[in-house]
Amino acid sequence: MGRTIWVLAVALGVTLGACRSVVPPVPPSSADAPADTTGTWRATATDADKERIRGWYSSWQAALADARAKGFGADIDREGVLLQPMAALPNPHLPAGDYRCRTIKLGTQGRGSLSYVAYGWFRCRVAPEQGLSSLTKVSGSQRPVGLIFPDNLKRQIFLGTLELGDEKMAVSYGNDRMRDMAGLVERIGDNRWRLVLPAPAYESLLDVIELVPAG
Repeated sequence: MGRTIWVLAVALGVTLGACRSVVPPVPPSSADAPADTTGTWRATATDADKERIRGWYSSWQAALADARAKGFGADIDREGVLLQPMAALPNPHLPAGDYRCRTIKLGTQGRGSLSYVAYGWFRCRVAPEQGLSSLTKVSGSQRPVGLIFPDNLKRQIFLGTLELGDEKMAVSYGNDRMRDMAGLVERIGDNRWRLVLPAPAYESLLDVIELVPAG
């Protein structure tokens, strides 16, 4: 059998204001996985998500070009560093706690949606999980949930799935490519971070989620 695609099952359901999470351990060693990547995001990610991470910059450029070509240049410029691909700062660690978060969708995969959509603020939460951190959007109709893995001095890697509507349990990572999510966690200012999701399965060419501490 070929290299195992380890399942990162993440479920962060909200019930009466309380958050419960079920996250299996980071995958153990595999005979087919290089020793220096065991337990890292590269050992956990699906091949499709590795490709999304590798292509983050080209996805970002295509999304910006599409949105600007369709008249949203002023909206993009108004957001400043949030939508600038090379704005990441050192020390990307996202501390545990409650956050306000909002999503901007850039570019469009078809004619049925706009090339720039900015949503209002929702609630997100970061928590310690299996020696890593979990990130979940706890309100809204589209809710990324997953784990944050270390990567380099300017970014961490998010791997997770998309929870929809009134679902109370996320689909296990790796079981449904249309729900799988992969992105970059970056710091872009004092107490300001972003989750960049290149090539999402639906609607846009790139999603950017801004995160600032709640309160």
